[in-house]
Amino acid sequence: MTDLDVTQFLAILALAGGWALHASRLYRRLDRSGRDPLTGLWARDGWTRRAQKIIARRPHAAVLLADLDGFKPVNDVHGHPAGDAVLAATGVRLTAWCGAHGVAGRLGGDEFVAVIEDDACLDDRLADLAELLRQPVEHQGVTLSVGASIGAARLADLPEPTLSAALGAADQAMYRVKGRTRRGRRLLLAPAFAALRSLPQRMRLAA
Repeated sequence: MTDLDVTQFLAILALAGGWALHASRLYRRLDRSGRDPLTGLWARDGWTRRAQKIIARRPHAAVLLADLDGFKPVNDVHGHPAGDAVLAATGVRLTAWCGAHGVAGRLGGDEFVAVIEDDACLDDRLADLAELLRQPVEHQGVTLSVGASIGAARLADLPEPTLSAALGAADQAMYRVKGRTRRGRRLLLAPAFAALRSLPQRMRLAA
């Protein structure tokens, strides 16, 4: 190897090392911030901390869970970059829907979560969100469409007004909807969560 080759080789190593260091620092910052790198939403722990604060000071807060319908076919037919584009668009839309008085998060995969400070007009707001998430996403000349199953719980309606109870209620509500919804048109609130909890597990799953 000539002196020139050695110099070029060392330069490449230095460049690669610099990028590796930059990437390492970036991921550490993302980890500390609690942000999901794809959508920019809060990841589970970061969202939970902020949701707890909202619930502690806002007795009329509401929690929702949303699961994208038709997301797997997008990945299977158009590839994971297309799926990533749908997830990123969902993050932007959910953030806009929450506004300044709510917090959105991504639990993983195509599962999203949010808390808003005031549940006034919640039914209408959820309908708006379902319609928003149904809007097509353009990706490399292809139009991608998904729907969403959405379940929500008002803290004031729960026997135990905690984040854990609200998430459980919203989860039950969402799975009651899932499988019966088409393009996110049907929604379910969870004021009757106590009645749902009394049903046998197999009946709840079959609902």
